Amino acid sequence: MRIRVIGGGLAGPEAALTAARLGCQVDLYEMRAMVDGKPRLTPAHQTTEFGELVCSNSLKSESPNTAPWLLKQEMRRGGSALLRIADESAVPAGHALAVDRMEFSRRIAEAIAAEPLIRVIREEVTRLDEHEPGSTAVTILATGPLTSDALSHEIERITGSGHLAFYDSISPIVDAETIDMNRVYMAARWDKGTADYINCPMDRAEYDRFLDALLAAEAAEAKEWEKLDYFEGCLPIEVLARRGRDTLRFGPMKPVGLRDPRTGKTPWAVVQLRKENLRADSYNLVGFQNHLKFGEQARVLRLIPGLENARFLRYGQIHRNTYIQAPLLLDELLRLRHTPGTDSLVTGHDFSRAEEGSLEVRALAPANAVWNPILFAGQLCGVEGYTESIATGLLAGFYAAALARGEEPVPAPRASALGSLVHYITHADAKDFQPANITFDLLEPLEEELRKKIRDKKERHRIVCERALAAFDAWWAEQSRTAHSGANGSLIERSR
Repeated sequence: MRIRVIGGGLAGPEAALTAARLGCQVDLYEMRAMVDGKPRLTPAHQTTEFGELVCSNSLKSESPNTAPWLLKQEMRRGGSALLRIADESAVPAGHALAVDRMEFSRRIAEAIAAEPLIRVIREEVTRLDEHEPGSTAVTILATGPLTSDALSHEIERITGSGHLAFYDSISPIVDAETIDMNRVYMAARWDKGTADYINCPMDRAEYDRFLDALLAAEAAEAKEWEKLDYFEGCLPIEVLARRGRDTLRFGPMKPVGLRDPRTGKTPWAVVQLRKENLRADSYNLVGFQNHLKFGEQARVLRLIPGLENARFLRYGQIHRNTYIQAPLLLDELLRLRHTPGTDSLVTGHDFSRAEEGSLEVRALAPANAVWNPILFAGQLCGVEGYTESIATGLLAGFYAAALARGEEPVPAPRASALGSLVHYITHADAKDFQPANITFDLLEPLEEELRKKIRDKKERHRIVCERALAAFDAWWAEQSRTAHSGANGSLIERSR
């Protein structure tokens, strides 16, 4: 029952720990490593550690009856290892779950090292070869948004499908000691949770001056191979600014719910800073990802009240985000629908013009080639966000363990948040497919008659969450009974 997990970000370690918990031997591959005393990294990573958080340090809202809360509740009930570690590594962040990056990575490494069924292999995987007797039973691909060129070409080879790439953004981080605390105030939006955010208020004149400087700032040079196709939910601030003078005020700089306790008034605009670690010695600028030259960033960002003398520990950057066309390729077990060599594969080289029935069909492997199941997890499979990536890792590890035992798993129910997330990536319109975060739009809606009867949105969301958790609990209890005979101990007992 050996499972190969490729990728040491978030989904990969989650999948590995889940499969090992269910009694499977796991080979966990990670290409980042120390080579001849020097770190071999990707363009965006700064360490070789597992679970390095490249963008923000937030796993989003913990407010009850929100979609991110619901997803995390299901994951906790399912025994998610990385979510438990996130809870243990949490830093104050109002009503959100944010973590100390370094502590989070350290604890993941400890969990993997403590699991005797996991073997870590620090090398790049470039081939997903045909099965040989006694070798890997199942492969989980969780290489994330920075999948290497060689492996990307291999994924194209086995799927017959061109992959898509958009560009994700990284927010700047500022040294806490260089923030002028006399010009800022502590608060959480709408006073939810504790007042853990530093808020930099702007009046109209300050906002206009900042906006003009931002619009005039020089962008970083794009590489020859780059095609800047941003994810709509994570746009650089300069792109937002070009959409209108008030766009930032209704986006990352929105002041609503952030009344300044010193004046009793709501500012014209606000920049929020969130703790990077428990020491509170650094803060990231929430939603301030950008693609400007470093010198330009320093000049523009120091126009923010309180940051006039700021020292930036990291500037904003852009990095590639690669994902597959999941609606065409994956089933609801996150498994490649047609195993290479056993059937034809559907391929569409230009998805913008893809129409049902018009896709080229071809076989990619010799008829006598033998392949074992290949599952995808994390951002590579078409989800967006840390929590969503961990969630698909949890599911992939669970499904892979069942497949390795020769069983056909039952997918997470459509009514649950986990099931709804997978339903989206496997059933969305392939022509317009973009990665998605968990939202109520993905969950099963209430019946129209009930929606008309209950007008309060919060109450409707509460009912959706209640139904989702009930569906998850029933499914998880049944999976525990099924897994009991094939794994070492009850699934529910071992997930606690």
